[in-house]
Parts: sequence; structure tokens; C-alpha cells
Amino acid sequence: MLTGDALPVAREIGKGLGLPNIRRVADLKAAGALAGNQAVDLLAGADGFAEVYPEDKCIVVQHLQAAGHVTGMTGDGVNDAPALRQAEVGIAVSTATDVAKGAASVVLTEPGLTNIVALVEQGRTIYQRILTWIINKISRTILKAPFVAIAFVVTGKFVVSAFAMLLLVFMTDFARISLATDNVRPSKKPETWNIGGFITVSVVLGIAMVAETLVLLWVGWSHFGLATNNNALYTFSFLLLLYFAVFSVVSARERSWFWATLPSKTFLLALAADALTGTVLTFVGLPGLKPLPWWQTVAIFAYAMVACLGLNDAVKVAMIKWRAPDAVAKKPVDVTPQIAKRAYELCEKRGRQDGRADQDWEQAEHEIRKDQVGRGKPASKAS
Repeated sequence: MLTGDALPVAREIGKGLGLPNIRRVADLKAAGALAGNQAVDLLAGADGFAEVYPEDKCIVVQHLQAAGHVTGMTGDGVNDAPALRQAEVGIAVSTATDVAKGAASVVLTEPGLTNIVALVEQGRTIYQRILTWIINKISRTILKAPFVAIAFVVTGKFVVSAFAMLLLVFMTDFARISLATDNVRPSKKPETWNIGGFITVSVVLGIAMVAETLVLLWVGWSHFGLATNNNALYTFSFLLLLYFAVFSVVSARERSWFWATLPSKTFLLALAADALTGTVLTFVGLPGLKPLPWWQTVAIFAYAMVACLGLNDAVKVAMIKWRAPDAVAKKPVDVTPQIAKRAYELCEKRGRQDGRADQDWEQAEHEIRKDQVGRGKPASKAS
């Protein structure tokens, strides 16, 4: 909280908002002139600043950014414009001046601040959907090109016809549009576009799928007569790539195990229609797509499902924990016993003064939660 009111007034308002530790902005300015991390420590332990001048708001935002925080700023006046522009997310309220609205990243269209929560959730939801598309796109690209190239080098044949590949690209890209309707869980922490870890995950998944598809192709080549029947070979490879495309996106949509959340109905219908249409087209007898025995089609379907939703999903979870650990939700730590112990220590230190129990508990909770944040551990709410 940043306010121009005097410190006693600001502290009284802060208590009602659950922000008891309000300080003078002059303390922040003094600490900013010191070397080391003293300014950062002072800012991390404060819930707000009083006696703030217009230019001080921008200083507070800059200190937060220097400490590595993703900063949001809400304001409505001309004097808020520099801080709104400086913050990663500047939010102008519906009644803000034109200058504040022009400096902000987002302008609320309805009175109040409750829409900020919906704004953050929607932004993080969009991020998760884009990330799913990126993971799926990279892994699928790695799957198709090396699969065709390696199979050609080994067998001397193109294992899928140009028509079948064109049909495959059109069908899978059309189905991926439904990702925009999928159910996702927005992150509890600010997101970052530093997605190098997820690119590594995508590459590993793509390589795993190349190996899995080549293994099944070898089985079909050796035991299903694909070596002497090009049309059957084209259909076999087409269905193999199609089913892997369907099941791999089901796995890629969730950062944890694929069953952690239910996909949207539109998304499931699109994938089901994609798989069903592709299967039906192979029985119609299109050029380069000779019908396969039904048991081979079922075998390809089952193999793709087990590989993508079993083996590859386990690889994905392990790789994300290793390369992108922040994407995995951590179990909150119950800090209630630590808060109670610290509150008792404060009570003993003050000589068990009457009427200080609530203040001791608030101070203890603030200290413990600050320590948990410093260690990077999420703390559950104390009862």
C-alpha cells in the first residue's frame, strides 16, 4: 500500500486490510543509499509506505523490480502514471485519468478492484494454453521429420505418402485449435517467458516418440508384410502418426500427470473426431491409404495410447521436475506450530503483557511467512 497519509493514519488503515507493517517512505530512500541488500531487505519486510510523494511511487516499483519481483501497480491519477509505466503490469481503474490509462498496461472497465484477480487468472490461463501449444508443436515436429527420414535411410522407402502426410498435417492442426477452449489451471505464481526448460522437455518427448514409432514400424515391417505392400505401409505410418498426435497433446496439456485435470468437452470432441475421421478414411480406400486389418488398427491405437499416456507422460513429469521445477505445484507447508512457538517467545520476552496476544501472533506470523518466502517455500494459511 502506498499512501500520502501520515504514518499513524496509514497504519490504522493497514491493520484493517491485514497490512500491519507500514513504514515511512523516507526509510526506504535512506536505505537505498546504502550498499548491499539492505534496501531489498527493508522492502521485503514492509507491507506499505506512508507519507509518499508522487515520485516515490516509481521508486518503490523500481526497488521491487531490483529485488526480482514481478510488479503490478494500480492507480488512477496523473501522479501515478510514472509508476504505472514502470511496473510490469500497470492497472488503471475505471475512473482513472486519461494520462493514467495511457500509461497503464490494462484498464479496468468496471468499478472496484476485484477484476484484477480475474485479470491475473485469465492471463496465466492463456499462458498455459500457449505453453501447451509450444510443447506439442516442438515435439510433433521432431517426431514427423526424423521418423520419415530415418525410416527412408533404413528401408529405402518413403513410409508415408505425400497425400497422407498432407492429410495428417491438416487434420491435426485443425484439431489443435480446440486447445483455446481447454480447461487449465492458472499458476499460483507469476509466469515467465524463460521457457528453456520446457523446450528441453519438448525435445526429449519428441525423441522418445521417434524411437517408439520406429520400433512399431519395425514390428510391422517384419511381421505384418509392410515390406512388400506400399499401400499398407502408407496406411500403417499414417495411423501411427495420427494416434501419436492425438494422445501426445492429451499428455502435453497438463504439467503434472495427464489425469490431474479433465479436458474440456470441445477439446475431447475435436480429438475424438480427428482420430475417428482418420480411421474411417483408411477404410474408404483413398489413394495411398489401403484399409488395414481391424486388429492392426486397434494394435496401433493401443500402442500409441500406452506410449503417450504411460511412458511419455512419466518422462514429461520427471523432466519438468528436473528442468522446470517452478511449474510443479508444491505442497504448502503448515507453519502454524512455528507461528505459535514464535508468538510464545514474543509473549515471554515482553513479560506476558495483557492484551498483547493478537499483536504477538500477528508479528510472529509475519516473521515466519517472510522467512518461508525467503526460502522459496509456499506456506499454508495458519488456522
